[in-house]
Amino acid sequence: MSKAESAVSSFRDLNLPESLIAAVEGVGYETPSPIQASTIPHLLEGSDLLGHAPTGTGKTAAFALPLLSRVKMKAKPVQILVLTPTRELAIQVAEAFQRYASHMKGFHVLPVYGGQAYSGQIKSLRRGVHAVVGTPGRVMDHMRKGTLKLDGLQAMVLDEADEMLRMGFLEDVNWILEQTPENRQMALFSATMPKEVKNIARRHLNSPHEIKIEAKTATADTIRQRYWLVSHLHKLDALTRILEVEPFDALLMFVRTKIATAELAEKLEARGYAAAALNGDMAQKDREQMIDHLKKGALDILVATDVAARGLDVNRISHVVNYDIPYDAEAYIHRIGRTGRAGRQGDAILFVSPRERRMLGAIEKGTRQKIEAMELPTTEMVNNKRIADFKQKISDTLAQGDLKFMQGILEQYQSEHDIPAIEMAAALARMTMGEKSLLLSEKPAKKPRSSKDPSSRERPLRSDRRGSRAGARKTADRKSSKPVPPDMERFRIEVGHDHEVKPGNIVGAFANEAGIDAEHIGHVDIQSDHSLVDLPLGMPRDIFRDLKKAWVCGQKLNISRLNPTKSDRKPQRKKKPAQGKKKAERAKKTTRKKRVKTEE
Repeated sequence: MSKAESAVSSFRDLNLPESLIAAVEGVGYETPSPIQASTIPHLLEGSDLLGHAPTGTGKTAAFALPLLSRVKMKAKPVQILVLTPTRELAIQVAEAFQRYASHMKGFHVLPVYGGQAYSGQIKSLRRGVHAVVGTPGRVMDHMRKGTLKLDGLQAMVLDEADEMLRMGFLEDVNWILEQTPENRQMALFSATMPKEVKNIARRHLNSPHEIKIEAKTATADTIRQRYWLVSHLHKLDALTRILEVEPFDALLMFVRTKIATAELAEKLEARGYAAAALNGDMAQKDREQMIDHLKKGALDILVATDVAARGLDVNRISHVVNYDIPYDAEAYIHRIGRTGRAGRQGDAILFVSPRERRMLGAIEKGTRQKIEAMELPTTEMVNNKRIADFKQKISDTLAQGDLKFMQGILEQYQSEHDIPAIEMAAALARMTMGEKSLLLSEKPAKKPRSSKDPSSRERPLRSDRRGSRAGARKTADRKSSKPVPPDMERFRIEVGHDHEVKPGNIVGAFANEAGIDAEHIGHVDIQSDHSLVDLPLGMPRDIFRDLKKAWVCGQKLNISRLNPTKSDRKPQRKKKPAQGKKKAERAKKTTRKKRVKTEE
């Protein structure tokens, strides 16, 4: 801890305006976090800053509060621009700005991101906003259209710069930075510092103060991390056991695919849990409503993909379950960072199959932390919990009172049949349970699946596609000879080498507009005036429409399927038989008729 940091015991020590102090106190914050205590004084001075801190340490307040203190309320041009990797994080940061500016009358902040109509964003920009928070692709589109002008920009922030790099936004970010005024203040925050992020800092920051929040591990100490080695028990059965015994408030569960989110959420609902799926196929309004339900307790479990849950910050989330193991340590860090925030305790549980042990080792190496093995709740533990819950229901019902009417009926029944009270109570309990058994029966152990079993196969680890994409050959137009994987389909987009497009531009566009993470984008083949891209099978129509309208490098994508499905093709008219064939057929029929008559 630095001297400056140790001298800060409250937000009032940071010389923030009274309006911001009141807003912070209204939110319930008392003591600045280390990143806030170290960062705010430098940003208040107008200095550039490079912040290196793990996720969930309070970075948003660290840059929002000092930048808000210098906003000129009467000025119309955009004064603050914040770039985020995802629409969820853009919304979250915009909400934080609005919350901290609650005592600044007339302050306006606008989130801009793909999947949302341009018209509403353009109207807001024309009316005038003080701050814009957006994803690189959509911000760049507005700048090229002339609807977002940065002539009056005072400060710019890159939030989660490493994530933007991972999602393929490097080219977009560099282009945006090159269009900003030279005298603007710049702050860059990143959980990790890869070479590319350091290059951005070196190129665009002016003598920055470097703030590094040391951590023993790459994950928060407030998170208990455990893994369960998948054995004979089915994943869903194991999950159900954990949910029955493990006390949780709200739970975020990660799977790899959009389809899996819906399937698992439905299965959990069937087991009596308030669960829902969160994925990129949902309309933004529905996503926001679902997150609101989670915050208010109308939902207890969200099943999500990495992209859909990026930037999700809900205080109720006590557990994160990695139902499907992430492909790398970075993704794991961001996943479990949704719990154990702001000093609260959290739990992270990871499901690992025997074939995924190598990936577990890679995660432990990346986080510099050992993940402890977890013992699955036994049948006895589950049954004890069920019995305890059943007894509690009896106590709760007794506490509610108003039992006189039912007592009268039972007394009458008892006098008529001379049945002991305990037997009547047991019969009533059986009635409430129906055919469902209260206790869990011990199932015989199943043999582990053979690797020859098709259902047990897992997709191999993908190599770094970004590297292979970068080496896309500048050849003449041709159909890609690379076969399309069974879970993918090939698309054509109308942008290529002639438009100076890079693989990162294409990956960034799909991540921003369609919510498709870089690791789920397949082979990219850049040709002269177009490109071929492999994307997950079954793209929803609304996302397909949005991508048609999206722009990359000044070109409309105008995406189309390379091999349209039957539903995409126009019904083909049945070909009429050739005239000559018709005559031949008629001649044959006539001959047959003549033969029949002759025989008769």
